[in-house]
Amino acid sequence: MTVTLLLGIFVGAVLGLTGAGGGILAVPALVAGMGWSMQQAAPVALIAVAGSAAIGALEGFRHKLVRYRAAVWMAIMGVPFTSLGSTVAHVTPQRWLMELFATVMLFVAFRLFRKGRSDNSHEHEDRISNLGRLNPKTGRFDWTWSTIMLVGTIGATTGFMTGLLGVGGGFVIVPMLRRFTNVSMHGIVATSLCVIAMVGFGGVVTALLHGVVLPIKVCLFFTAATALGMAIGRYLSGFLPAHRIQQGFATVLVGVALLLVINATMGVK
Repeated sequence: MTVTLLLGIFVGAVLGLTGAGGGILAVPALVAGMGWSMQQAAPVALIAVAGSAAIGALEGFRHKLVRYRAAVWMAIMGVPFTSLGSTVAHVTPQRWLMELFATVMLFVAFRLFRKGRSDNSHEHEDRISNLGRLNPKTGRFDWTWSTIMLVGTIGATTGFMTGLLGVGGGFVIVPMLRRFTNVSMHGIVATSLCVIAMVGFGGVVTALLHGVVLPIKVCLFFTAATALGMAIGRYLSGFLPAHRIQQGFATVLVGVALLLVINATMGVK
């Protein structure tokens, strides 16, 4: 269990340092450290990531940052697509899944590198349209058809990627809400964590309904270690510049993505 504990602390520390996006490392960490296939690693990773996201979401609720109606609508749309993604994952060759995961990680790394070069003081500068707008009087979304379609599409995409790759989906939710709504960045992250928690737990239930048998002991150890690591990461984040954290995370993603491609090419699980 030592390996499981170390992997959990590592993943949790990255989560604490980077926010929701750090959960993308949970599956490759389990694949590399435990020698599992991605199909085996995904539900275990989801339990840990969803649990950590739930803790962050509760903190967001306490500060009234979560757009809970949008989060619930995303989850309603996301959970059925989680089942679809899980079904696709179980009939997809391991090599293809690993290559797809590597592509996703490289995409996230590219966005982080690009964001690091931009002026982060202008929070809304890259927003091309407000398909979903918060009403300045109520602080809530004006639920037009464009808002309903936007939020539902984000939820469905998040659910599918959650089922397919076992990732939380923060890399989908955060940039989409940032680009197409006028929600503050703190609100986006809090809402994203809420969605990840709901869709992630939905993904675990879906996996169980598909006959997946979870290694309970490993799940408990990994989840507890992830929570501990997240506390450590949050503490360390107060001493490190945000742009350095982003650059470091992006570099790690590139390295892990290249290892996944090498393993997929060599036929190693």
